[in-house]
Amino acid sequence: MIISLRTPRPRGAVGARDTEERHRVSTPLELFFDLCFVVAVGQAGQELAHAIGQGRVAHGVGAYATVFFAIWWAWMNYSWFATAFDPDDIPFRLATFVQIAGSLVIAAGVPRAFGHRDFTVVVIGYVIVRLAFASQWIRVYRDNPELRGLAARWGGGVLVVQVLWVLLQWVHASTAYDVSFAVLAAVELLVPYWAGRAGTLPFHPHHIAERYGLFTLIVLGETVSAATVAVQESMSAHEDVRELVLLALGGLLIVFSAWWIYFAHEVGDLLGERTSPFLWGYGHYVVFGSAASIGAGAEVVAVWTTGSEQISARLAAAAVTVPTAIFLLVVWGLQARHFKSGAAQAVMPTTAAAVLLCSLAGSYAVLLAGLCCAAAVVCGIYAERLGSITGSEPSEV
Repeated sequence: MIISLRTPRPRGAVGARDTEERHRVSTPLELFFDLCFVVAVGQAGQELAHAIGQGRVAHGVGAYATVFFAIWWAWMNYSWFATAFDPDDIPFRLATFVQIAGSLVIAAGVPRAFGHRDFTVVVIGYVIVRLAFASQWIRVYRDNPELRGLAARWGGGVLVVQVLWVLLQWVHASTAYDVSFAVLAAVELLVPYWAGRAGTLPFHPHHIAERYGLFTLIVLGETVSAATVAVQESMSAHEDVRELVLLALGGLLIVFSAWWIYFAHEVGDLLGERTSPFLWGYGHYVVFGSAASIGAGAEVVAVWTTGSEQISARLAAAAVTVPTAIFLLVVWGLQARHFKSGAAQAVMPTTAAAVLLCSLAGSYAVLLAGLCCAAAVVCGIYAERLGSITGSEPSEV
């Protein structure tokens, strides 16, 4: 993946980018945006691990899903806007910096969201991000008469929903808050679809595929970082490190395999031709969330080996195996299955089932799960080579 360098203009018209532009790659600003947003991802994963370690699984998963929605949706909207427009002038860069600042406010509010179910700071950060994002649609409306319907609906819809998010903070009943959150999240998801009825977003399929790939890389890197720190801290807690060695080896195999599986194919050609951009884009909420959860699960297992967490071995193992299985299934459903034929279609679903069964293996669960994932990669490579020999379509994992 190549990063392009451009000199910003003081201010320019926000015109639609060429959807067939050759050599369209991510900018340093986009990569910087991703790296800053992953700070909030890391905070959410750390708090999820802490909640699971205390046996508060339902609470932890619920809070994680809520916080991660704010992170993912803000990131996703920026990425699709930038692939369609991105003038890379000074106002655009400043608006991007404001959105980054909002993401850091979200990160600061994560501990209170998990510990006290207080999402006020998270919502403040989210609203900052979204207002800066909506301001960009004003520029699109001004400079593109043919896209004014799209810009008015998308920008206006975002502004209205932000007012509702602020009003939601005056709802104190837990059940009412949860229901209202679900409704507002659904409305957020419907805004782009509603806006698209008034005009088509001119996105660049290969660029947006690269943007998602870069964020997947960064999330997997955060997973490795979180797991490494947890293993390091646990090593100082006891002398017998055999279980930690098994965890480290299995965790690396899972992450390496996840990378291999996700990047086995060029998915840019899929978007709009063989799969729905909405389905693919929205489905990555689960891809990103499960990838980050693998690192949180590794933290749980690392601390469990010290005996300081009062949870069962199966629950500790499931903290890794469940998100791994979900990652495999969703990546298969969104993109990998389109490149498979025959028996190769069953490799990843079968692997996901095998990974879940590994939860029963106690301290060996993560290692066995990693071996299952590595075996899936090997099967994919063999299927591809067999396909090239027989002249059929390649079917790598």
